[in-house]
Amino acid sequence: MTVNDVQALAETIRGEIGKAIIGQKDTVDILLVALFSGGHVLLEGVPGTAKTFLAQIFSHVTQLDFGRIQFTPDLMPGDLLGTNLFNFQTNEFSLVKGPIFCDLLLADEINRTPPKTQAALLEAMQERKVTIDGETFPLGGHFMVIATQNPIEQQGTYPLPEAQLDRFLFKHVLDYPTRDEEILIVQRHGARSGTATPEAMGIEALVSRKQIEAALNAVASVRLTDDVTHYVVDLVRGTRNNPLFETGASPRSAAMISAAARAHAALDGRDFVIPDDVKAIVHSVLRHRLVLSYDAMADGITADQVIDEILRQVVIA
Repeated sequence: MTVNDVQALAETIRGEIGKAIIGQKDTVDILLVALFSGGHVLLEGVPGTAKTFLAQIFSHVTQLDFGRIQFTPDLMPGDLLGTNLFNFQTNEFSLVKGPIFCDLLLADEINRTPPKTQAALLEAMQERKVTIDGETFPLGGHFMVIATQNPIEQQGTYPLPEAQLDRFLFKHVLDYPTRDEEILIVQRHGARSGTATPEAMGIEALVSRKQIEAALNAVASVRLTDDVTHYVVDLVRGTRNNPLFETGASPRSAAMISAAARAHAALDGRDFVIPDDVKAIVHSVLRHRLVLSYDAMADGITADQVIDEILRQVVIA
């Protein structure tokens, strides 16, 4: 598969998702970049902005084995990973697998469960395996987490640990639709109070596992020149030298920016990365990894604003 094939495949996925999802083009693109670069996505938005529905449609179109768990304050790690239960007939313990054993896990409202349960995802997201009672179980090379959360200031939520935030390739913030988009949403979905299944809406499963594997290999071959590599590193290091950040981005951030930029270039039909690919994804890669200083927060400055300033200061050689 060539990068042109990756671009065509992405257009096919966008078109099929567009049968059910109105707008959200940037969100769909974020999911595509994450899929083709092997990353995880954190979607943040107020209730009713189609976060969960989009994840379901995306999984259906790409034919990824779908798992979902609703995160609640009383959720335990075993509810996510699974547990060994004793079988009195065989006098042996057998594993009852949790919903994490899938290709695409929807971690719905992930910030409504305490950090102890959130941390159960760390090994799975980083190494694509889980350890239960000392035994390791692989999750497969295509394992992907799409987590949703409501804004952190809403009642009954817990902030995600920094170690877990760093596992997400992207944090994408969903906004309300435009007026025209909202009119289309009402016209298309206003006849029922519940959500229809993808099959009922005529959404087809178009992408095979083999195609996804081929796309991943094609994206990995996209060229990243030394100049662009230096640009990425300078952007990341710029966050560590900025007084408005208490904690800057980690070296993992630079590697993730590079992987995402390769996927973004492939979606544009190019086999090489340009600075615009980096600029297109850098906010979503960095905004959840940076800790603002007390003075910055007191002045109402956001991470995105500081990233904008760093982009203006750092120039490609």
